[in-house]
This record gives sequence, structure tokens and C-alpha cells, in this order.
Amino acid sequence: MVRVMVIVEGQTEESFVDMLLSPAFNGRGTYLFPRLIGKPGHRGGIGEYPRGRTDILATLKQDRTAYCTTMFDYYAMPDSWPGVTEARRKPVFRIPKIIEQALSADISGELGNACNPTRFIPYIQMHEYEGLLFSEPGILAGTVECPHLAATFQGIRRSFRTPEDIDDGPETAPSKRIKQHCSTYQKVYHGAIAAARIGLATMRAECPHFNEWLIKLETLAAAR
Repeated sequence: MVRVMVIVEGQTEESFVDMLLSPAFNGRGTYLFPRLIGKPGHRGGIGEYPRGRTDILATLKQDRTAYCTTMFDYYAMPDSWPGVTEARRKPVFRIPKIIEQALSADISGELGNACNPTRFIPYIQMHEYEGLLFSEPGILAGTVECPHLAATFQGIRRSFRTPEDIDDGPETAPSKRIKQHCSTYQKVYHGAIAAARIGLATMRAECPHFNEWLIKLETLAAAR
């Protein structure tokens, strides 16, 4: 049995792990357990790096037989996070890997020989959770109870190479685009339902970096 602690930045991602990822991986002998970043009662948001670093290191040290991964949005990620400043000048497809590599190097450097660095598998979501929901614009529109927006959401999707490329501007990030057209959108409620209806297979086909992350998690059981 492989156990993976998934540090997430909000309740939406927490529900996503519980509702979609955990059931998909349980049959493979890999069990995922979401943990909200920050102190108990924290309502979401990634915050500055020292807090995230503390949580990641504590998770790896508390159980040296478990793996640790992350599900953090690149959108609004503070410059204090490793690799962020460098990544901002790079093409979209390179951004998450630059941050993930820098994050892995920092955590591994702190742990030294005390911990196997392969137990930490950082994942940076491009650009934010709602990007995954643009994998199927029609389902997204129906879930937010605005089916007439299907064509609008589809137009947004077609303007980018992948849903992960939908940019991170303060008014043009995926969640902001949804809100502009559907003011009743609620991230925690609609986000989890839309993801469940769209399904992992569609999201993996549409979002290559997300798919790469899941492939890494799938290989853990085979490596044991």
C-alpha cells in the first residue's frame, strides 16, 4: 500500500482529491489524503512560502514511509516561492516545471540525507483549479446553471492551446472569466460538482501537465 499526503491550498482542491482522485487511485493500491495548507481553520490561499515550506517539511518528517505531493495554483503565487520570479519570464508550458524543480531542490536541500527526495512530488496547477473545468465547457456551463454560456466558454477554451494555458491576469484567469459571465459561480460548490461531471479522463486528455502529475502518482505503486 502506498500513502500519499496531498497538500492543497483550498477547500475546492480538498474536495477534488476526496471525490475524484482518491477513488481513482484506491484500486491501484495508492491512497491519497488531502491536507489543507496552513493552521487549522485556514480557509484557503497559498500564502507566502515559509508557511508552505513548514507544512511540506513537517509532512515529510512526520511519516517517513509516505509520499507528499502538492496541488497549488500558479495564479497569485507570491514571489517568495522558489522559482516563481524566474518562471514569470518563461513560456507557459515551462512555468510549472521551473517552480516544481526549484521547490524540490529547496525541500531536498533542507532534508539532506535525512529523507529520500523522491518522496516529494511537487505539482503546480496552471493557472488555477478552474482551468481544469474548461476541459469541457458545456458541462461547466450546465453546472453553474448557465447553459446558455456553453458557446461563450467554448470560445474561451478555443482561444488557448490547452485549458492550462488560460492566463492568470487579475481579470482573465479562469475563475475570473467564469465570474464575469456567471456572477453566481461558487468555487467550492460548483467547482467540485463540475469536476465530477467532467471526469478525470477528459481532464487528463485536455490538460497535459495535470496528466503528467497523475502519471507520476500512478507509478508509485508499481515502484514498490
